[in-house]
Amino acid sequence: MIRLRAPRSASPEPVDPESVSPSGPQRALKQAGLILLCLAWIVLGLIGHDPWKTDEATTFGVAWEMARSGDTIVPTLAGEPWLERGPLVPALSVATMRLFAPPLSAHNAARLAAGLLLLAILACSALDSRELNGRAFRWVPVLVLVGSIGFWERAHVLSSELGLTAGVAMGLWGLALALRRPIVGGIVLGLGMAVAFLSTGFAGPLWLVATLAILPLASPTWRNVSHAVTALVALVVAAALGATWPIALAERSPDLYAAWLAANGWRELFAPAAPSGFDPLYVAKNLPWFAWPAVPLALWMLWIRGRGFNGGLADAGVVLPGVLTLVMLVAMSFERDPRLIGVMPLLVPLALLASLEVDSLKRGYSGALDWFGILTFGLAAILVWGIWIDAYVNGMSLATARMFRDTEIGFQPTFKLWAMLAALGMTVLWIAMVRPARRSNRRAVLNWTIGVTLLWALVSTIWLPYIDSRRSYRLVAEQLRAQVPAGECVASRNLGEPQRALFAYFAGIVTEREEAGRGGACALVLVQLGRNDLDAPPPGDLTPLWEGRRRGDDTEKFVLYRRGPA
Repeated sequence: MIRLRAPRSASPEPVDPESVSPSGPQRALKQAGLILLCLAWIVLGLIGHDPWKTDEATTFGVAWEMARSGDTIVPTLAGEPWLERGPLVPALSVATMRLFAPPLSAHNAARLAAGLLLLAILACSALDSRELNGRAFRWVPVLVLVGSIGFWERAHVLSSELGLTAGVAMGLWGLALALRRPIVGGIVLGLGMAVAFLSTGFAGPLWLVATLAILPLASPTWRNVSHAVTALVALVVAAALGATWPIALAERSPDLYAAWLAANGWRELFAPAAPSGFDPLYVAKNLPWFAWPAVPLALWMLWIRGRGFNGGLADAGVVLPGVLTLVMLVAMSFERDPRLIGVMPLLVPLALLASLEVDSLKRGYSGALDWFGILTFGLAAILVWGIWIDAYVNGMSLATARMFRDTEIGFQPTFKLWAMLAALGMTVLWIAMVRPARRSNRRAVLNWTIGVTLLWALVSTIWLPYIDSRRSYRLVAEQLRAQVPAGECVASRNLGEPQRALFAYFAGIVTEREEAGRGGACALVLVQLGRNDLDAPPPGDLTPLWEGRRRGDDTEKFVLYRRGPA
């Protein structure tokens, strides 16, 4: 397929995508290499560490209790109903736990669900691009997604937002497929809406429904009966699948159903309805780095298509992801409590937009991205290896501890053969695969993605024991368990949801929250202190028995008290 240019004087160089895609020469080898690259990025970091706060600890805590009770209707966290998110991701984690634990520990087996969701996100993105832009473009958005800074760690965390991202990717595939097969596309779109709804609530389905409604206004391509059929099928499928859980919840407990509606109401989705100092520019301010390199590539696409080249802005491959991107960007700007992990779904349509004009990048621009990536990741890999070797031989120095914002020096990483082999293998692979992009702009994107995968491989192998020792609550929970007699009631004050979940998992201590009006009869009180009140004196009616914190952490502290004066 030859990409035609508009009849203007300063047109970009025409490019044959088939000559620079995995469909060209050495197709099988290229395909295998890209598949292995994506699998390495997905698998590395999924196992080998404890649950970390915030989102993973909470999601795993719900999944752990769901696995023990067998109740998928009323998700619970540390003994209390947890209705802020849907049950889909915890239920999927329960399935992977039952399949893989043992031999894996429960939390490692649960995290495999994140790998399945990542696989679905990348597969749907490739299928989106194939439907909209042709077979030669199916891999480009996948490489952009894997190389996105915002996906760096957040995509490997077990979270409901990962399920939302998978639902958006599936819904976008359904919209693209509907141009060719309206009914099948509607079914896939409805599945995506249901997955998004059962992961996080109403936000994801509303984005897709708004896109459905705006598309006919944006382009005549969707002003036909087929689009109406797609919309009808999608809404029926989404309602049939998505409504199953709320109906079951309402039958189980009308009060819990009302609490779920209150937690997921429009006042929670739309900040101006309950103004509390929200920042409408939060997403826009963070998007340039969070969505790198998708943002500059998407801007280049707008520059080229806006001047009428390669089909212009009216092309379906621009309109569909473009409308969804704008809908999501506006909606996220008005969220009551925006968080970066909640911006992940926006990367899916952005990656599609970014992939369209990679081939038409000026040689200077692609060369700048290429050399920036090669130098950045090459120097970063040298630094990561150097610091690890120095810490392994001499212990972590004070300068390195300060760079990591660590209060404890002298850490010596352990030597694990599998981790060392994986880290060395990825380093050698990067050296062998990375080469300057002289013929293909796609090589620049590939080089960037390989570099991101290399750094993630180093962090998730040789540096994983250090990171886990600083972010895990296992040691603190075990110390706390030694101070609490078996069966003793423990009240909690200011104890966060992740900490409650992990203390229940690692120590078997389920606290009674004073904030919920419980725990007044408990003799022991566990209090979480933050950075600003670490040295606060104990309340007059409490006697301190124990205090602890994670290694090298000066942001929080836990103090166990006994009621009554000293």
